[in-house]
Amino acid sequence: MLILTVSNQKGGVGKTTTCVNLAAELGRLGYSVLAVDIDPQANCTSGLGISPEDFELSLYDVLLGEAEAKDAVIPTRWEGVSILPATIDLAGAEIELASVISRETRLRRHLRSLNSFDVAIVDCPPSLGMLTINALVASDKLIIPIQCEYYALEGVGQLSKTIGLVRDSLNSELEISGVLLTMYDSRTRLSNEVADEVRRQFGSVAFSSVIPRNVRLSEAPSHAAPIGYYDPSSTGAQAYGDLAREVSGLWLKRAH
Repeated sequence: MLILTVSNQKGGVGKTTTCVNLAAELGRLGYSVLAVDIDPQANCTSGLGISPEDFELSLYDVLLGEAEAKDAVIPTRWEGVSILPATIDLAGAEIELASVISRETRLRRHLRSLNSFDVAIVDCPPSLGMLTINALVASDKLIIPIQCEYYALEGVGQLSKTIGLVRDSLNSELEISGVLLTMYDSRTRLSNEVADEVRRQFGSVAFSSVIPRNVRLSEAPSHAAPIGYYDPSSTGAQAYGDLAREVSGLWLKRAH
């Protein structure tokens, strides 16, 4: 199983939107997908239509050693997509894991025990605490969403330092595998300037696919549905379809 981690400590850059919609679009391409919600806000869980009353065990129980990962995985309504759900309890895991042996590798060990999925997509909190460290340690490929707005690259430097520390001691393969431009508005000079700067800094690591600023995309979470199901003809749905095909061709070795 390939583990994709979506991270950026800056909030509001489209991490959860990317996790929900990339999972759904890869599922529609025929892959078996596991969404992993390691954010205490649990927006990836709700965005895939899962409510707290739909499950008894969550990723919190798994990380604290109180449940096996396979017992906490639940199916969603969307083709090919299951989820390891989050609850607000995860907020306490930052503190509770502090005294646990091998605390940084807990997520990796549990995800490695799941072999019935083609790909896992991990949604990180907007911080660089123990939960995000666990996601980075587990990661095979790291995707960083960057919004096409002022201060877009703020925080990427700090994340790069953290990646370096994790690579030195816990995951020697870790590197930025893909940079995704989000909230792009072709009508504004700022969006185009940010896009140019990101491509200059990251080169071929930047995805060809770009996620536009799209009203339907921002409406979809309130309907607890990925954009490809909520409004498949929208520009947001088309963009995430493009991204899924790009990810598939790059890392899952299947052309579409």
